[in-house]
Amino acid sequence: MEQNTGVFVAMDTHKETIAVAVAEAGRSGEVRIWGEIPNRADTVRRRVEKLAGKYGRLSVCYEAGPCGYELHRQITDLGHECVVVAPSLIPVRSGDHVKTDRRDALTLARLHRAGELTAVWVPDAAHEAMRDLIRARTAAMEMVRRARQQLQSEVAPVFRTVG
Repeated sequence: MEQNTGVFVAMDTHKETIAVAVAEAGRSGEVRIWGEIPNRADTVRRRVEKLAGKYGRLSVCYEAGPCGYELHRQITDLGHECVVVAPSLIPVRSGDHVKTDRRDALTLARLHRAGELTAVWVPDAAHEAMRDLIRARTAAMEMVRRARQQLQSEVAPVFRTVG
């Protein structure tokens, strides 16, 4: 099978699934959806290896989200380029209000091929763990503050009526 010079792969990630789209190199290269896969490490590895077997070099991108940067680490460990993009930095055409996983993946693939996406800094595992710890501490402190306010608002009227 003939190997091309490379391909641009876009993944629209969610907690359970990943929509995969491929944009072949060149302005006239075909852009198509490669299906939806479960968001599991073994499935992602198989899909990346299958695409690499067909196209050779891969340049992968996906939107940053609540799933973290584990996908980025996995793809770079497999030896391919991976770019994480902030959703707020993705150019959007006016009037383009319909959002589906497939459309988002196709749009990401086109924009990645055109070089229109801005990458964000990807923290290593230690930085990401520290961020998670800080977020958990902040959430716990906020819960304590709310509980304290709630208690004070329930107890205060009782003392006013007695005195």
